[in-house]
Amino acid sequence: MDLSLSEDQKMIKETAATFVKKESPVERMRKLRDTPLGYDAAVYREMGELGWLGLPLPEAVGGFGGDMVDAAILLEEFGKTLVPEPFLASVVLGGMSVVHGGTEAQQKELLGPMVEGESVLALAWAERDSRYDVGAVATTAEKAGDAWKLRGEKVWVLGGQAADHFIVSAKTGAGLSLFSVAKGAAGLDVTTVKTMDGQKAARIRLEGAEGHLLGEEGAALPALEHTLDKAAAAACAEGVGVSQTVLWMTVEYLKTRKQFGVPIGVFQALQHRAVDMFVQAELLKGTSILANTIAGDQDLDARRSAVSAAKAQLSTSGFFVVAQGVQLHGGVGVTDEHDVSLYFKRMRVLMALFGDEAHHVARYMNQPSFTAGVRAES
Repeated sequence: MDLSLSEDQKMIKETAATFVKKESPVERMRKLRDTPLGYDAAVYREMGELGWLGLPLPEAVGGFGGDMVDAAILLEEFGKTLVPEPFLASVVLGGMSVVHGGTEAQQKELLGPMVEGESVLALAWAERDSRYDVGAVATTAEKAGDAWKLRGEKVWVLGGQAADHFIVSAKTGAGLSLFSVAKGAAGLDVTTVKTMDGQKAARIRLEGAEGHLLGEEGAALPALEHTLDKAAAAACAEGVGVSQTVLWMTVEYLKTRKQFGVPIGVFQALQHRAVDMFVQAELLKGTSILANTIAGDQDLDARRSAVSAAKAQLSTSGFFVVAQGVQLHGGVGVTDEHDVSLYFKRMRVLMALFGDEAHHVARYMNQPSFTAGVRAES
């Protein structure tokens, strides 16, 4: 498997690296976290103009026709400065749910404006009792003429505070289905909630809100599962950027912070800690690359195994790096004023999104390739 970047991908990486360094330092996220949107709509539109919002989307809707590796390149750079714009929420979650669940006409209608940065999509799938089971849905949809009436509640809707369209999972007589619900629809109530990392999400209530069926009725489960696999791989890519930055920040701190008249980085015990951080960051990067490389694979065993391995590694390696970063910074590391605490919080959120460590370890163990190996050994 050739894991080297193409010339186009190298250009994407260079452009994104320059953008986050000059246009989106961490200070920008600090200022935006207390605004109603939590991000800058003008920057989101600029991302559309740069073609970033269409990177993993089909050319038929104005996208680049790329894959999750292209999206991962961006997300890794975004993680380095905690870029708050809803790329993960709108492009990966909202966009991919439409790609996998909608018709070609619906894809053009919903994805075209998003690719240009003119609209935000939000996938509303999680419920209070669903945990990480996309099929555990209490929300219902009943046919009403040419449309459907949806009733239920969705929680932790990423990007929901700014969404122009919600992609909602609901049960019908035929099974789990996807619906698009427009912002401002009668019977739709949206409540903005703050997340622990300073970003925002929403809780939505549907009390007879009008929705339009996406794709085929009762066929949403595979589309949702594939979308969330891609989102989990994307979270790992962002986590790579977070861990690499915390590693760099910590090494620089060890070089400059003095104790007993010398930089604390001269102490071998702390050097060993930094080396351990480097090893864990590289482990996370390797599993993230593999997960994003095959996130679009139709081989369920291979896809789920790679994604779950990467997500579990995020919880292990990602947490180790940010926790060590906070500890090695000492007391200042736990204050909101220091950037390392912001990276710690973002990593904790990424660890929980789309399945935590326990969820993905259990899923990995249930894959045919794993259980076959266990049977062979026994």
